[in-house]
Amino acid sequence: MTTDTGSTVPRRQLGRYLRQLREEARVTVKAAADALEWSTPKIWRIETGATSMRSLDVEAMCRIYRASPELTEALMGLAKETKGRGWWHSYGDAIPEWFELYVGLEAAAARLRTYEGQLVPGLLQTETYATRVLQVARPDITRTEIERRLAVRLGRQALLTRLAPPAPQFDVLLEEAVLRRGVDAEQLQHLIKVSRQPNVSLRVIPLAGGLHRGNMTSGTFTILEFEGGAEPSIIYSDSLTGALYLDKPAEVASYGEAWDIMEDPALTEAQSRKLMASIAEELT
Repeated sequence: MTTDTGSTVPRRQLGRYLRQLREEARVTVKAAADALEWSTPKIWRIETGATSMRSLDVEAMCRIYRASPELTEALMGLAKETKGRGWWHSYGDAIPEWFELYVGLEAAAARLRTYEGQLVPGLLQTETYATRVLQVARPDITRTEIERRLAVRLGRQALLTRLAPPAPQFDVLLEEAVLRRGVDAEQLQHLIKVSRQPNVSLRVIPLAGGLHRGNMTSGTFTILEFEGGAEPSIIYSDSLTGALYLDKPAEVASYGEAWDIMEDPALTEAQSRKLMASIAEELT
């Protein structure tokens, strides 16, 4: 993996393989932890791809699960890829652990579909708007902390224009209310500009659209899809203190259906840009 995508995908792939091996061997998480003299949370972290792995530890797990020598060797090789570090790792505690996983998945995705009913998505925020968001979310935050978090947020935005690997397709459904809540003309003009990129689609769901399926979800969510099945599609939804990652086929299908339904009341891209320009004119 490149430094752009880090080790997130290899970690998750390795975790799935090890979980599958454990389940096929009919070994419980507790039994595996006891045999390896580890804690059960460590096994969970490994199987969910939340941590990197040493080849020796993978070999020990494969031995307990009675994996073949060929598979053991392959997984030990994959373990080496989990040591890769993305650019965001240098910002340390500026990124919560639960969000660090998302940043890696976001960087590796081939397509992102985001529904937002509260704020302008982070990938589309201007520095001024992002600063206000951070200040409201954390009134006690220091200027230094704001600058570090801003660096991460603005750094993430580079993926929309990167050349290698190719920039992902970014589709956004944005509630009109977002455009009328704490958004200045600069932010609106930025949205108009970015929405003209060939890999970005921004459509506004007007207030006149009434209730729709998105109102019945937990709020903001992003559907992440990956090239060539390198990783199963994932639903990401966050809150003030944590995040939810869903990857069961039925869960992904449910959110995909909700997305399709929400596209019906949404304005076209051209209509959306016209509305944003009109609101920007009102503000100026």
